[in-house]
This record gives sequence, C-alpha cells and structure tokens, in this order.
Amino acid sequence: MPAAPLVLRAPMRARTVDAPPGAGADRGVALGLVGTGDPLTPEPDGLDEAIAAAADRHGEKAGRMLRRFAALPAGAYAWTRTSDGALRLGRITGPWRYDRADAARAVGVVHVRDATWLPAPVADADAPPAVRATFARGGRNLQRVHDADAERATAALWAAHA
Repeated sequence: MPAAPLVLRAPMRARTVDAPPGAGADRGVALGLVGTGDPLTPEPDGLDEAIAAAADRHGEKAGRMLRRFAALPAGAYAWTRTSDGALRLGRITGPWRYDRADAARAVGVVHVRDATWLPAPVADADAPPAVRATFARGGRNLQRVHDADAERATAALWAAHA
C-alpha cells in the first residue's frame, strides 16, 4: 500500500505582512489555493528567481522554505484555520506559482498552489490531536505534521467528506 501523503499545517500568514489572523486562509479556501508568503519586489518570473529573491530579501531559511513548499507532492493534505477559527482540510492539486493579485499581497500569501478544500470546516474535536497541537504552538510557517496517526486520521476524514 502506498504511503499516506504528507500532512501539513498551513497557517497562510506571511512573516512580513501584518494581516489579521486567518485572512490568508480565508482567501485561500475561497479561491482553492494553499500558500505562503512573503511578497517579493520585483515580482519573480519563475520559481528559481523567487527562491533566490526570497533568500536575498528574507534570509536563506525563507528560500529553503519556499523550495520545500514548491516541491510538496500533489495530494499532500493541508490544514488551515480561517478567520472565524474554523479548521479547514484541503489537498494540494497544482504546481507553485506567484500570485500577483493585490489581494494576495494584502494578506501576504503570494506563493500559492491550487488546492481542493472540503466543503465544510472540520470540528476541532474531529481533527487529529497532532494537528491540533501544531496549531496550539502558533507560528506563521508552513510545517509538516510528523505523526503517522495524524496521516491516517486525515486521510480517513478526507475520504469520509470529500
């Protein structure tokens, strides 16, 4: 049996843009996107340029994080929390691109990939404990949930509600 796809905590918040918590997630869920920040000026023409610019403007860690985000496999699960506090579960479906929309810059989520989100939020009590724990720690970075039970439970939630 193939391994379960990765499970990610995707807060969809840039470190350099002071948008309200959940604003990036609201936009991402509404538009079928999962993403991360930070905006770049000038806007990059491709991934290699974006990685180099992110590293130059925001530090080497930012460049590495963008490279990892772009390399995530299609089908990886992403959990986010919208501005109303609801947990949302989605799956990455497309390749990286730079979102040039003013609204993307406003929420600081310009590095995006297409995603499919479940039509309704997931109750906190139904989310795997490891997923809830990653949100409880806070932070603005995309991170993997390293927990086999969370992978199985996330896949089961997806199968039951997709």
